[in-house]
Amino acid sequence: MTTASPSPQEARPTALEPLVGRLRTIRRTGLSIGIATGLYGISFGALATASGLDVWQAMVLSAVMFTGGSQFAFIGVVGGGGSALGAALASLLLGIRNTLYGLILAPSLPRGGFRGLARAHLTIDESAALAASGTTTSQKRAGFWAAGVSVYLFWNLFSLVGALAGQHIADPGAWGLDAAAAGAFIALLWPRLRSGEAIAVSVAAAFVALVTTPALPSGLPVLAAALVAVVAGLLPSRRRPVHHAVELEENREEQR
Repeated sequence: MTTASPSPQEARPTALEPLVGRLRTIRRTGLSIGIATGLYGISFGALATASGLDVWQAMVLSAVMFTGGSQFAFIGVVGGGGSALGAALASLLLGIRNTLYGLILAPSLPRGGFRGLARAHLTIDESAALAASGTTTSQKRAGFWAAGVSVYLFWNLFSLVGALAGQHIADPGAWGLDAAAAGAFIALLWPRLRSGEAIAVSVAAAFVALVTTPALPSGLPVLAAALVAVVAGLLPSRRRPVHHAVELEENREEQR
């Protein structure tokens, strides 16, 4: 009995099946992330209109700023009686992390033209995280666009729902919407607390925020707490060379 070896044309689809399946899984994951994250938009929309913004202002802020943490910080400062400058500074500082994400993802994503502009706008925690989970350029791109586009669509959709509902809610706190922002932050932060260094930075930032809240105007405690992470990022870390070596070894294994 003889066994004929498959031709390259016959073997190629079989070899591509795991790759195609992986891309489909990544896109489904991006869609689920978009729906789950978008639900927080209800809280943002309701808090935005309760803080004095009208529906159109809330939606423009959501569509243009489009970084959940910065949006919650902005309306938190404004709703707490803080100045527009303090709200803008708090939002800007929290949004700096997206610039760092962009620098990390730059080699794998388009940089110019309309796609480059869209990439800059969709660079957020979720899109960067799903892109980073990919092992190839195609997987990174699929993860980035799937999460980025899904979050953008569902976030703005649910923000509109929340903004419309917020006009008819006298006290958002009675519905627990005032705590939803803090809950969203904790939900984003908790999975990242995998090392002693991350836990130490989080505890230090929380301590600074707790101490400065009674003494500083609304909005400034957020800036003070964020500076803890900035200072920690500037300090040398013993773990980074190890992670870098692991990444190099993984790349060598893929090339083999």
